[in-house]
Amino acid sequence: MADESSTKFYLDKQNAKWKGVCAGIADYTGIDPLWVRLGTAAMIVIAQQWWIIIAYLVIAWVTPNKPIGLYHQSADEEKFWQGVRANPKRSTAEVRSKFRELDRRLADIELHYTSRNTQLADEIERLR
Repeated sequence: MADESSTKFYLDKQNAKWKGVCAGIADYTGIDPLWVRLGTAAMIVIAQQWWIIIAYLVIAWVTPNKPIGLYHQSADEEKFWQGVRANPKRSTAEVRSKFRELDRRLADIELHYTSRNTQLADEIERLR
């Protein structure tokens, strides 16, 4: 079952430089925090988008902190949830595909063990 808290945006105080907004964006998208910080600084200084400072402060004020142990310290789990946030339909399709493959393999195993294998039966008879 999908954990609703794993798909929300949080401030990442563990990796924060100032308020944790850029680290939160990086955690949410899977982009390296350095690139998010550089992009934000470039937008403010080079592109002169001064409204970003106000948006940054509002986001820092209204967004909750990321719960400690959200991903249970597993890098695979963190990458999985980043993929879910980025494209939920693709993630669901991947999970369905994996389950279909597992189901097919189990059906093959079941068929092998439940079908009449005459060669195996002959070998068992010879051993008796």
